[in-house]
Amino acid sequence: MNLIGCDFSSRPSKRKPIVLALGDAQPGQVRLLQLRTFTSLPEFGHWLAEPHSWVGGFDLPFGLPRELVQTLGWPVEWAACMQHYASLSRETIRDEFAAFCNARPVGGKFAHRQTDGPAGSSPSMKWVNPPVAFMLHAGVPLLLQAGASFPGLHPGDPGKVALEAYPGLLAREILGPRSYKSDDKAKQTPERLLARKDVLSALERGQTRLALRLKLSTVLSEQLVQDPSGDALDATLCLMQAAWAAHQHLHHPTPTGYGLPEFDPLEGWIVSSERL
Repeated sequence: MNLIGCDFSSRPSKRKPIVLALGDAQPGQVRLLQLRTFTSLPEFGHWLAEPHSWVGGFDLPFGLPRELVQTLGWPVEWAACMQHYASLSRETIRDEFAAFCNARPVGGKFAHRQTDGPAGSSPSMKWVNPPVAFMLHAGVPLLLQAGASFPGLHPGDPGKVALEAYPGLLAREILGPRSYKSDDKAKQTPERLLARKDVLSALERGQTRLALRLKLSTVLSEQLVQDPSGDALDATLCLMQAAWAAHQHLHHPTPTGYGLPEFDPLEGWIVSSERL
């Protein structure tokens, strides 16, 4: 089975590309075989649309909070909501979301999805730090155009299974509050380098909730550790989540599949996060 882990960027460039971790799985372990980068959205979309099969974990939200969608009067069926969302400019999205937040009390500005709590993820309507609202806006249409299937959200090609992943979920399990990455050169410290080594070591030993061991070459290991942005390591964490989901789908089937619990079919769910 071909597996993908994707660290996504809504504005990919040579400095900040989309990073894919490509691999496969065997009982109890995941092999990282290759890292690939894409410096534009069309280039990445073309790759997704190629006729190959995969189960992928993508580090971008697949849905918006139901409370937000209903307040704005947008469609509450997922595919129609995503179609409407894709038709808007980023400027319009920012303005509508800012108006929504401005009308709410301090401490409760953002609406949250049900998965945010157990996953510890940012609200999918955030447009800065990180701009996950724009990641959704850029990424989901590419996956839909590629014909991907979104378990629990939208049927598609059963050979292309897209799952929402979140590398921070596993990284925090290993490191607690320690930081392991930064795009700011001034913050690319020896402490963060050591943290990346600790994450990789835990993955190789299978010491996460996924109970899967990561196998990789020395060359790839150095790439993960020496990337101060953490993008390659994040893609690999997403690969591990995709591998866990594929295993769950084969050996522990559920109505939704891929280890996903029952969830709001408008909002989506982050794979391997558990209901509180």
